[in-house]
Amino acid sequence: MTNEITEKLKQASDGLLMISESEYPFEAFLWSNQAQEPMTAQKLLQLTGHPQETSVEEIELDYFFRNCTQEKEWHDEIQKQNVPKFKSLVKMLQDTFTDINIYRIGTINIDVYIVGKTPSGDLAGISTKVVET
Repeated sequence: MTNEITEKLKQASDGLLMISESEYPFEAFLWSNQAQEPMTAQKLLQLTGHPQETSVEEIELDYFFRNCTQEKEWHDEIQKQNVPKFKSLVKMLQDTFTDINIYRIGTINIDVYIVGKTPSGDLAGISTKVVET
């Protein structure tokens, strides 16, 4: 079941790049048996290998993908073509996981983790980077 979820995530995010000042792909991850206790900033930093003092910001799924799931005037052709793919990625995340949270770790070069609970009690999702100066 769990490999199936990471496989689904890879397929849903394949070829997509997160739009920011720089563009990064998405990577699927799975943290086995981590959904028993609630997710905290400390736990996330530990799971991702970041120093405990790194800043963590939590944001909404729709807000994070706001520039990807609707056509914008400034989109280039590829970004326009990717709008339906981003929509289906968001739908897949919503259909697959419960308690989806998005965490932004750090500033300027920001690691982003979209984390949800699987039915089997694991945490899984996709990560990417955004650059904001």
